[in-house]
Amino acid sequence: MSKIKVLIVDDDQNICELLRLYIEKEGYEALVVNDGLAAVNAVNEQSPQLVLLDVMLPKLDGWQVCREVRKVSEVPIIMLTAKGETFDKILGLELGADDYISKPFDTKEVMARIRAVLRRTYNDEETAKIVKFDKLEINLTNYELIVDGKQIDTPPKELELVFHLAKNPNRVFTRNQLLDEVWGFEYYGDSRTVDVHIKRLREKLEGISEQWSLKTVWGVGYKFEVK
Repeated sequence: MSKIKVLIVDDDQNICELLRLYIEKEGYEALVVNDGLAAVNAVNEQSPQLVLLDVMLPKLDGWQVCREVRKVSEVPIIMLTAKGETFDKILGLELGADDYISKPFDTKEVMARIRAVLRRTYNDEETAKIVKFDKLEINLTNYELIVDGKQIDTPPKELELVFHLAKNPNRVFTRNQLLDEVWGFEYYGDSRTVDVHIKRLREKLEGISEQWSLKTVWGVGYKFEVK
């Protein structure tokens, strides 16, 4: 399974680098271009799953880029701009932007908006409930774990746990995050529940592929590592 691609379009190198670091830390692939024409070409050639688009750009401004992209793609677009006027926001949304963030922005807010837009856009699709890697398929629609072509009996919570990790490749989760996001509530009891489930999953998945693995990040938690 390839990583989700996020295209960053901004002529400010410092902003691009900051966003790139946060986006890659989240487990996504970051693509960076610095002008509007390059942005349109990147959408056509790289097929990103989301575009972070500055308004003030060389060659083509953000509005023009939005118009051109919407002729060929429904990729979600989040506009980034120093302008805060209501007119600009309305114009961006009318041109087909999915969200709008004014500069200066908090990077954590940008990441939250990215996750929200991706959830809205892709989670309704049936494919969002299936993740595939080398010799591994996790199907949350049918609750099936296919390992090296064979279906492995797996309790629901184990399947949901490995699915959650695998759909966020290379992102580290603490035990409490996993309890909250997989078990579905704030869990104040023994976080070793996660350790037990991970141990059982490892027995089923260990050594299956050299391209991915369930990793312990000591002192933090766990991640589904993709090489």
